[in-house]
Amino acid sequence: MNTKILEINPEKIDLNKIKMAAEEIKQGNLVAFPTETVYGLGADVYNKEAVTKIFKVKGRPFNDPLIVHIAKIEELQRLSKYVPPVALQLAKIFWPGPLTLVLKKSELVLDIITAGLDTVAIRMPANNIALSLIRESQTPIVAPSANIFGRTSPTNAQHVEDDLGGKIEMIIDGGKTEVGVESTVLDITVEPVQVLRAGGVSVEQLMKVIGKVKISKELERGFRSPGMLNTHYSPQARLILVEKMGDTQIEEVRRLAYKYKVQGHKVGIMAKEENQDKYSEFEVKVIGKGSELKECAANLFSVLRSFDKEGFEIIIAEGLEDQGLGLAIMERLRKAAAPK
Repeated sequence: MNTKILEINPEKIDLNKIKMAAEEIKQGNLVAFPTETVYGLGADVYNKEAVTKIFKVKGRPFNDPLIVHIAKIEELQRLSKYVPPVALQLAKIFWPGPLTLVLKKSELVLDIITAGLDTVAIRMPANNIALSLIRESQTPIVAPSANIFGRTSPTNAQHVEDDLGGKIEMIIDGGKTEVGVESTVLDITVEPVQVLRAGGVSVEQLMKVIGKVKISKELERGFRSPGMLNTHYSPQARLILVEKMGDTQIEEVRRLAYKYKVQGHKVGIMAKEENQDKYSEFEVKVIGKGSELKECAANLFSVLRSFDKEGFEIIIAEGLEDQGLGLAIMERLRKAAAPK
């Protein structure tokens, strides 16, 4: 398959190109497109054959639900059988933006999208290209990350082409994504509401709006949300995460790096900017300043992919503070480091 690549400036939308991409969606084809979080692999939410292709192309298990992307809040009433006031309150504040709401699904939502569950995950992306594509396609678009399942998520069009080039009909190149990690997934069908996946909207931000928020650890009850499988976000190299902080973290990173280097492995260190000179005898890639979590999130997947492109076998990663956007970054690093 010849994958068409369309370059579109998100600040100056070329409607003719958007119409070309929307036509692919209408024909039941797959289009990768940028959001503010990562690139998504999109299909018509009401086309079962097209949605099935997403799972097959990605190699994604059918028990891992997908997120539905909308361009107007009114779509909530069609996709959900009940939209509680808290959902509208959150949507008003955080949409468009990196927050996914889990609601009771309506009969219009295909079971393949929800992995047979009675809930559906919905969000409105904060990206002009994504919103224009949804509007022009005249349908909500279901879209997981546009990568091979289990790999690090794509934050630019080249990442998508590396994984899915020749396997899908079209990639929209809209530049680098801003947030760099996926959306926060919030289950509002339970009391108190639960964060099923940390992401671009922090727990602290949510608590300011709705008060009590629980962070779910109950993965064994089934995958109620996209991104709950431990095989997500993994580089091809083995990733070892050092969660200790301060001088102890630096000492442990150095110890591990030496250990694997003397064994003959090609070892890389993913470090905070302020610590990079502590590892001068090793190959280091900087994720950002430890105090600049937005920068670290935006760079996370690109840095991990660059290690793979350069053939590293072992990545020793410095952990970050487990708060704010750091919670989302650490959740992904822990899953990337989990035994496969």
